[in-house]
Amino acid sequence: MPLDFLKRRSGPEAQPIAQPLAGSSAMPEEVTAQEHQLKLYYAGKSSEGVRMKAGPRTLAELPGMLSGLARSEIETVEPLAMEFSQATPVITRPSEAMQWLNAHHEQSPVTRHALMVLESIDAIDLAFDTFVCAMLDGEVDTSGYPEYNAIVGGVASHWDETTGDMIVRAVVGWGGKGVRGDTDRTGAKLLGGLLSNVLASQYALGLTPIERPVPAAGRGGLVCAHCGFASAHERAFYCPKCGMRLLRG
Repeated sequence: MPLDFLKRRSGPEAQPIAQPLAGSSAMPEEVTAQEHQLKLYYAGKSSEGVRMKAGPRTLAELPGMLSGLARSEIETVEPLAMEFSQATPVITRPSEAMQWLNAHHEQSPVTRHALMVLESIDAIDLAFDTFVCAMLDGEVDTSGYPEYNAIVGGVASHWDETTGDMIVRAVVGWGGKGVRGDTDRTGAKLLGGLLSNVLASQYALGLTPIERPVPAAGRGGLVCAHCGFASAHERAFYCPKCGMRLLRG
């Protein structure tokens, strides 16, 4: 029996075979895209310098200048040793960021956050500054790090290279992901409170213009015969850590 119904039809009743559509290579006039943004806001304030009588007892006074304002444990961050002279909290510079992490991995989340913010905006420089800090306002997240509107800070000190006196200034900072809000106003009040505490010290001699030392490029400075600290800049006359005069051969 012939299977006529399986034969291909021809003539006017035949149906055309569908052909696949050719892909269009024309670019659309507008490209639909998802937007991705990350806005970080770091800010801070620092006061005028207060000249203090030189001596080890003056260094011991620094944590007490946060009395009545600190809302967390008060920590002291000493100037960085020569091996960490290139340390910066910038992840796009891997070797420098690793130095920074190695130098500060033992400190609390509050202190690391404060250092990252204040070093990023050049409010402190651990080549010569001693920084005493704590949480001053706000809350921390579940991992212990300050929220974006929390205020951290304290006092930063360095040794005057001309006279050997200690210069102390109040420093506060805040920032991260989020909107500033009224943090600026709160920070100004806290800065005033810190400066009042500094001026109330028995070793305070009065306000003075700040001339922060500038680290020089090169091999670094001298090793302090008193405490063994290796200065990070060649033209330092006084040890950034203990304030003793550096001996030059």
